[in-house]
Amino acid sequence: MPFPVAVICLFLNTFVPGLGTFVSAFAVLCGARTDLPDRHVCCVFWLNIAAALIQTLTAIVMVGWIMSIFWGMDMVILASYKEQGIPQQL
Repeated sequence: MPFPVAVICLFLNTFVPGLGTFVSAFAVLCGARTDLPDRHVCCVFWLNIAAALIQTLTAIVMVGWIMSIFWGMDMVILASYKEQGIPQQL
């Protein structure tokens, strides 16, 4: 995903747990590249929707909020690697 979109998703995940992850799911449908090249776009979309739902439902006990922030940080890190052309290790 483009770096500015990843930063927006991190911002959204910080203040509304799961919202940035939900937006990133739709970014995948709009052509954003993922780090799961062997998965179909539809599968990655549903994985992101499930993660967003889990983050939202568990935000009450702080687990979802922390998970949401880390998920957003991961999006920014992966986007910066792709922007700089650094190969990523999974």
